[in-house]
Amino acid sequence: MSQQTEHILQQFKACIPLLDVLTDENRQAIILLLAQHKSGLNVNTIADQINLSRPAISHHLKVLRQSGFVNFEKKSVENYYVLTVREPLEQLKALIGAIEAQCTKS
Repeated sequence: MSQQTEHILQQFKACIPLLDVLTDENRQAIILLLAQHKSGLNVNTIADQINLSRPAISHHLKVLRQSGFVNFEKKSVENYYVLTVREPLEQLKALIGAIEAQCTKS
C-alpha cells in the first residue's frame, strides 16, 4: 500500500466521527437552523423550531459540540448555540481533495 493510500485511509478514519454526526436528520435540522441564526439560539428556541424535546435537543447539541460543529456562548443564564463548522469542514474537504488527487493519478 502506498504512503498516499495510507494517508487517505487515515483521513477517512479521522472523518468517521464527523460523518456519523451528519447522518442524523435531527442534527442536520439543528445545523441548518443554526446556520440561519448567526447570533445563536438557546435550547428552548431550537426545541420550538424542531419537533423534539429539550433533552433530545440537548443531547444532539452535545454530540455536535463534541465533533466541533457547534459551540455555545453564555448570555446571562442561557447558553446560546452557534455554528462553528470551520474545522470539521476543513477535515472533510481535505479528505475529498486527497481522494480527487488520487483519482487523477490513475
